[in-house]
Amino acid sequence: MSRLIGWDIGGAHLKAALLSTDGELIDTLQVPCPLWRGLDKLESAINAVLVVFKTNPHDIKHAITMTGELVDLFTNRHEGVIKIAQFVEHLLGRQCQFYAANKGFIAINQVAENTNYIASTNWHASASLVAHYCHDALLMDIGSTTSDIIVIESGKVLSAALSDASRLQQDTLVYTGVIRTPVMVLAQKIVLSGVETNVMAEYFATTADIYRLTGELDESADMAETADGQGKSQLESARRLARMVGYDFEDKTIDVWVQLAFSCRAAQLMQLKKSVLKHLTPNVPLIGAGAGSFLVKALAEELKVTYVSINIILASKMSVTQNVQSLEVCFPAYAAAQLSLKANQV
Repeated sequence: MSRLIGWDIGGAHLKAALLSTDGELIDTLQVPCPLWRGLDKLESAINAVLVVFKTNPHDIKHAITMTGELVDLFTNRHEGVIKIAQFVEHLLGRQCQFYAANKGFIAINQVAENTNYIASTNWHASASLVAHYCHDALLMDIGSTTSDIIVIESGKVLSAALSDASRLQQDTLVYTGVIRTPVMVLAQKIVLSGVETNVMAEYFATTADIYRLTGELDESADMAETADGQGKSQLESARRLARMVGYDFEDKTIDVWVQLAFSCRAAQLMQLKKSVLKHLTPNVPLIGAGAGSFLVKALAEELKVTYVSINIILASKMSVTQNVQSLEVCFPAYAAAQLSLKANQV
């Protein structure tokens, strides 16, 4: 069997995991992929990964999951899945298999009739792999834009919904993340220097500004453009955040803007906590993944439940020694690759 790449094709990022023939992780990589601007952005991102992995795509097998079908480049998700699948197979060759949730992996000629199972089911791949190692758990993957909350019970993924619409209704998909989410959606009011203030409904700042100021955002995951197109220093992040409450950066000290960032953090944690409490059961660990795994850990501490990082599970079971942050961020791609090996289908 040849080596294998797992791909997670998102609307803003492309994530990839390279595995050896025996399933050992060789490398992981996340690159920017603003897919809404055109399929050529996906082509550039894929080529960037192949250069780093030093791989000829036609000499390797590919396991693919996606969420990028929802971008407004496409008329609807059905069209998006088909066009992405066709485009990827054109670039990578015929050794592509597409993750279709409960149906496992399917070939390109089966994609059109299974788009509902392929669209935005990268979370299902992640949870299915975790279920191999954890009998009961609550998996929480906080990414740049969204948060997935998935119940694992008796070694199985417990979810009555696959679609984004149903998952939004059930609070297993929460549209909040640690990089791209506009600050204005976290709360209508926020505390600044002990005083409650309204928050502007303007795209002045994102959650990446918050977590640069709190010092929790890993620089390697911080790939999205800023709201004003400027830099990502603490000063520039504070300047953007200050605008959200009607101030200029110069009006107060940096310490005040850092405290405002922590107030915004608390508001986002409250959003996530409300959703988690709908699914958390006693004596079940909270497993964290994604660029925002630090928030999962914070939630576990607040709720007084056991926290387990996904890299700890994989390190003990799979002898993974790669960069922890990179593996957590690229976990859906890694999961797709491992599941395909387990299924002996690629």
